[in-house]
Amino acid sequence: MRIWVDADACPRVIKEILYRAAERVRVRLTLIANRPLWAPRSEFIDTMKVPSGFDVADGRILELVEPDDLVITADIPLAAEVVGKGAHALSPRGELYTEENVRERLAVRNLMDQLRNEGVVTGGPSSLGQSDRQAFANQLDRLLTRLASR
Repeated sequence: MRIWVDADACPRVIKEILYRAAERVRVRLTLIANRPLWAPRSEFIDTMKVPSGFDVADGRILELVEPDDLVITADIPLAAEVVGKGAHALSPRGELYTEENVRERLAVRNLMDQLRNEGVVTGGPSSLGQSDRQAFANQLDRLLTRLASR
């Protein structure tokens, strides 16, 4: 099992939670982005820089992800593809995407995108709050415990 992070837009506080988790459970963590990233020195943590471009990091994650890996992403289309490959996807807000919910989330995302493009809806999600960080940490712990027991 490995953790992949769609790191371009992943909040720093979420990365810090992931760094601690990787060390604690001794699992490989790779942050993928189209710009250089800082990560603590660790045998379990590394970064991968990909070329700039639309969805290049997403494409690289999809090339590398294997069943039962975990992908951290707020990108719902990426999450849908990850789940389709038999891996797990978790948002930085602590939402675990599953076969049961990812298609619905994708439909809502597409509808909101369409409404924004038509000028009906503006804005995006609220900033990441303490409850979001706690939800992420709790869901990550549950998932890592479950996957480690396999």
